[in-house]
Amino acid sequence: MTATDRSIELVKTAAQAAADRLAHDIIAYDVSDVLSITDAFLLASAPNDRQVKSIVDEIEERLLKELGAKPVRREGDRDARWILLDYVDIVVHVQHSEERVFYALERLWKDCPELDLPEDAVNTRGKAAEHAALTGADIEAGSGLPEGPDGELS
Repeated sequence: MTATDRSIELVKTAAQAAADRLAHDIIAYDVSDVLSITDAFLLASAPNDRQVKSIVDEIEERLLKELGAKPVRREGDRDARWILLDYVDIVVHVQHSEERVFYALERLWKDCPELDLPEDAVNTRGKAAEHAALTGADIEAGSGLPEGPDGELS
């Protein structure tokens, strides 16, 4: 069995919405052969909790407006570290970058076929690593902290 046309349409719309809100490392898997509860998983991440929530809100709004789809369940709002949107046909996981690395959902689904995504979504691959490298370099160099006029940290 493969993901339905409806599932693919939902995934592509959700992936574009996530890309528009600057999500990192957007990827989708056809899990229909290994799970009976859904056709596809969409994974995306962001470097902070506020952006995770913004991405989820945009996905939810876009799927409702463009495809008339409402999630049957939304989990993880309180901490906004990992928010799950369950649309039955697809499940969307938007994770804080730290959770994405720790839980490594890609390892679980690596044997499942990847679904084609819009170019904007594909171009987000590797952005989390770039962001982490830049953030780490800034923190190590001290340039990520505000300095006063005399060069001291404020």
